[in-house]
Amino acid sequence: MTLWYVFQYLGLVYAAFVRYNFSMSLKIAGNLLSWYEKHGRVLPWRETGGAHGSPYAVLVSEIMLQQTRVETVIAYYKRWMERFPNFETLSGAEIDEVFSMWEGLGYYRRAQNLHRTAKIVVKDYNGNLPSDIKSLKELPGIGEYTAAAVAAFVYNQDVLTLDGNLKRVLARVLGVEEDLSARKGKMNLIEKAQSLLPPGKASDFNQALMDLGALICLPAKPRCEACPLNEHCQAFAEGSQDRIPFRKPRQAIPHYHVAAGVIQHGKNVLLARRPSGKLLAGLWEFPGGKQEEGESLPDCLRRELQEELDIQVSVADKIGTYRHAYTHFRVTVTAFSCQIQSGEPTPNEHDELAWPKINRLSDYPMGKVDRLIAEQLSQNE
Repeated sequence: MTLWYVFQYLGLVYAAFVRYNFSMSLKIAGNLLSWYEKHGRVLPWRETGGAHGSPYAVLVSEIMLQQTRVETVIAYYKRWMERFPNFETLSGAEIDEVFSMWEGLGYYRRAQNLHRTAKIVVKDYNGNLPSDIKSLKELPGIGEYTAAAVAAFVYNQDVLTLDGNLKRVLARVLGVEEDLSARKGKMNLIEKAQSLLPPGKASDFNQALMDLGALICLPAKPRCEACPLNEHCQAFAEGSQDRIPFRKPRQAIPHYHVAAGVIQHGKNVLLARRPSGKLLAGLWEFPGGKQEEGESLPDCLRRELQEELDIQVSVADKIGTYRHAYTHFRVTVTAFSCQIQSGEPTPNEHDELAWPKINRLSDYPMGKVDRLIAEQLSQNE
């Protein structure tokens, strides 16, 4: 009899715990969605396709937003959608035009993958983006997060879209102090957070969390007093906002010095297309490469042009110095005017070569530094 009462008691405790958590989840979702209705950001990709974004619009925006701030993406997105309003127009475009429309956004493999995905969607799916996460992840450039975002934002499937903003907000609300870059920490967060997701409202719920992370629950100095979830937030209650989510110590970022050669023939200048599989693949550049230890920049350039193009050059005046930061390294590029002394340029390490006129350099898609060099040449002319 005593054991029976124990089980009864434990059952009542468990039921009360479940009811409490369910009630808490409803309050969190309700507060969040009410805040989102009043304060959610107005973004162009949210204005298409009725209640939820169109499949194409959402996919384009999500690919553009990888590693890029919303404020930067908006203008590119609008221009892109004017030129490529659907999968069909994008799939029929030449890759150089795709790169030109993307120029300045960086991470050009995203544009290449989006172009490849458009071709597959038109050919294999009759122009309709698949709705299941497994099929989405098989498309070029669509990983776990992007597939979940399409499933939630377009098809309103009950999945969490764990971008940086969501991870930060949910980790603070739920008091998760583990390393979220590790699979164990991420899975723990998903397990705890899944109960907060209101069925049938995944699109608004996920986007509300994103906006809360972008506007209120900031990485540094979060505006907790203005947060609609502060009464339910464990980090706020414990004063641990600054240490959640867990951050690994930053590693030193390498800095490379690069020499680039501007080889002119009259009003024409030599460009080389970067090979597939490399950084900035498919874009055009002024050939050159990284300086080695103990090597001057002119010596570096002579060596690189010999290796890349089978030519010997004389290095003349410096045209300019340009600095740029990538995700994992920084570069300082110095461009020099060069003259071919012997040999015929051969694309040993490039896909192809071209000799456009200086006033036509804008027709050739380039990375940021090479575009700056091209603009300098146009101004000098």
